[in-house]
Amino acid sequence: MFHRLEAWLNGISGAAILVLVCVAAVNVLGRKLFNLPLPGFIDWVEQFLAIFAFFGLAYCQRLGGHIRMDIVIGQFRGRKLWLAEILSTLLMLILTSALVYGSWHHFLRSLDFSSPLWSRDSSIDIALPLWPAKLIVSLSLFLLWLRLLLQLWGYGRALRQNSNRPVAVPMILDAGSVADQEVDAMEGVDGRAS
Repeated sequence: MFHRLEAWLNGISGAAILVLVCVAAVNVLGRKLFNLPLPGFIDWVEQFLAIFAFFGLAYCQRLGGHIRMDIVIGQFRGRKLWLAEILSTLLMLILTSALVYGSWHHFLRSLDFSSPLWSRDSSIDIALPLWPAKLIVSLSLFLLWLRLLLQLWGYGRALRQNSNRPVAVPMILDAGSVADQEVDAMEGVDGRAS
């Protein structure tokens, strides 16, 4: 169920990129053909950045798509590997906890229920309220926090059972496997058959 939420938010992130590209095209064409750019274009770009930069965080972590340094950890097997993964995931969880805390308070500082748009701060050009983007950042980081907690559980279970195939965690691939997946992706092969 959590993966479906992550995938849905990742889809929204992709749709936001598509909308932003269309809005940018309209802005450029309007400026070039009619000397009439979209008012507040930069303000809208700022709002959309929060969507497509943060909604896919947990999904990317689930797939193991974030940049990692696997040179040392990739040499481990069995319980040594799971212990190293627990330690790195725990460090990420602590850092993400601090980011969730800070971003949530930053969001709360931007709210003002006495103003018409509930905002103490707004964008410069057309005065869009900034609290929705700040809320997106905070909620996305919280979903990443939940994903890391789930992975911590998965690595702990693998350590306890000395499992070769843990659940709910991304697996480290060697350079050859990564190259094979990239070739399959270029050829349009799904990758689940191999």
